[in-house]
Amino acid sequence: MNLVDLLGYFGAFLSAITFMPQVWLAWKSKSVGDLSIWMILIVITSCIVWLVYAVNVKSGPVLAANMIVLALSLVLFYFKMTFPPKK
Repeated sequence: MNLVDLLGYFGAFLSAITFMPQVWLAWKSKSVGDLSIWMILIVITSCIVWLVYAVNVKSGPVLAANMIVLALSLVLFYFKMTFPPKK
């Protein structure tokens, strides 16, 4: 693995963790009322497209980042569908 690969994986890691604070806060508060369902669906769709791309060009960093973001987005989607709306 060369320096460019390491840089790619580091960037992928940083991109991937962007959703972690939101997932943690949503889980802790049991509230996702302020999250747009459309934003979540767009992120999920975007990740699927990026995963297809990453597999085809054999890009490990893009694959890794989007697998993690997809998993976290699916968790937020699940929360959005199951947590009762706050009044």
